Order: sequence, then structure tokens, then C-alpha cells
Amino acid sequence: MASPWWKVARSEEVTSAKPLAVDIGDQPVVLWRDAQGIARALEDRCPHRRAPLSRGCVRDNGWLQCGYHGWSYDGETGRLKEIPNMKDEQKFPPVYKAAVFAVSESGGFVSVNLDPKSALPAPLADRTFALGGTTHVALDHDEWVSALFDDPGLVVGMRGVQFTPYLMSELREEDGLLVMERFCQWGKLHLPSYATAEFPITLITRTHPLTGETEAVLRDDSLRTLLTAHVAPVPAARGVTQVRWRAALGDVLKGRHAAALRRKGAFEVREAIDGAALRVLIRSASHHGQQLRDQILSGNGASPPSVSAAA
Repeated sequence: MASPWWKVARSEEVTSAKPLAVDIGDQPVVLWRDAQGIARALEDRCPHRRAPLSRGCVRDNGWLQCGYHGWSYDGETGRLKEIPNMKDEQKFPPVYKAAVFAVSESGGFVSVNLDPKSALPAPLADRTFALGGTTHVALDHDEWVSALFDDPGLVVGMRGVQFTPYLMSELREEDGLLVMERFCQWGKLHLPSYATAEFPITLITRTHPLTGETEAVLRDDSLRTLLTAHVAPVPAARGVTQVRWRAALGDVLKGRHAAALRRKGAFEVREAIDGAALRVLIRSASHHGQQLRDQILSGNGASPPSVSAAA
């Protein structure tokens, strides 16, 4: 299977002022913008003495300079370009080169593929996501995605929305993505909720089976979009999951509850997760999702489409 693309940063996090350190699993990556404003990504280790390049600086010409001995690298090729007091580039053999990773940017996200020859992914839809954030969660990536399937309220929040345990349909595969529709209510969950038809809102999620990247759409009973969120969890070192997200409110928010979404905190990714609730959470949708995921990934050896392309 082709190497996946991971949304490792929001566009505004990557600047030419300071390098940004991120992880993809146990692989450290450094991001910055060169003199042309293009996002670049290298392995976050200097080939000289293995110091983190993210602790260095971005030079005026766009090269990344290691903070240990001042060696400078080109972001496009990873080649060593300059050593202090040694100006002749011919003295630098090709072995002095930092590992280069493929970079793509669209929809307010910077994506990285550890395979530098990987084909570019389909871009996100051209729209404005007014809300966004970055959260580091002390939970393994696969467990985070499983919790999103089984009880999204454990890992994300929408103002005034209560996610119920009742699905409109079983988790299913559509165009290589895992799709699920869940009944929701405004305010506190009314028990016993199975005895009422009062489900004025629904949540639809479309999830990439490998990365867990998810588009979540909250709709009312007239199928109007109330909120759209694009959530990108990335496995990091030591069992942490980095979650970058962007969200946008619908154009028409009718009703008192829907209008409340305009207040601060319309969407969030929870940094602290209820461990007691997580421990007893039944693996229901995630169990089926794992079976579908295995079928998709073993189907033809090709990567599933991006979440944005299928949405």
C-alpha cells in the first residue's frame, strides 16, 4: 500500500520565523517555510551530530540552519548548503543530506508523506474554516479513532450537542471511507432516549481507514448543515495523538440551540479524556470498523481516497 498522507500542522503553525517540530509515529519531522513561502519538511535530525534541526533557525534565504554547529540545509533537496567558515559547496559530499519528506498544503492544513516520491493527494475543498486548533491527547492513535466511532463525546465536543449511542445505520464503507450516521439531541440526553422519536439533529462522519482523518457534519432535521469539522489525528511519540482540526458553521442556523453554536466553543477536541468512561466503553462500531478497515486496506493494495475528495 502507498504511504499515507498525514495532516501534521495547520497552515498558520508553519512559518519562516521558527521551525516547527512534529511527529509521525516515532519519526520526528521539522517543518518551516522557505524564502518563497513554500512549506518544507525534513527529518528532525542533523546528519552531522544528530541534533534536532527544529532547535535551529530559518535563515533569510530560506535554508534551515542547525543550532548546534550552524550547518545549513536546503528544504527542497535536503542537501547541505553551507558550513560556517567553509563556503565552497564542492566540499560537501552528497552523504551530508537530511532526509526529505513530501509536503502538500490545502484547506488550511500542511500534510506530510514519509515517502518523498509520493503523488500529491487530492486537495481539500476550497472553503473558509473560521475555527481551528491543535490538541495533544495522551491516548494511542488507534484508541482515539476507536473512541470516535464508539462514543464521539469522549474525544470531541460540539456546543449544546449530546451524542446518543443510537446509530441511524451501521458503520459502512463508501468509496473507500468509513461512514457512520448517529442520532443526536440538544442539551442533556433524555432517558430513556430509545423511547422517543425526538432526534432533531444527526452527526455524519466520513473517516479514512488508515489515518483516522475525519470529516464530521452536524445536520438538523431539515438536512441543513449546522457545523462541519475536519479532524486530523496523527500518531506521535510515546503513545500521544496530535489532533489538528478546523471547523465552520453552517450558513443557516435556525432555532435557539443552533444559534448557540455561534458562541465561543462551538467545536473542540478534548485534551483530557474520561479514563473511567473509556475503560468501560463497549467496542461496538469500532469493532465493525476494524473489519471494514481490513477489507479496504487489503482490497487492491491502493490507498483509499482522501476524506475531502469523497466528501
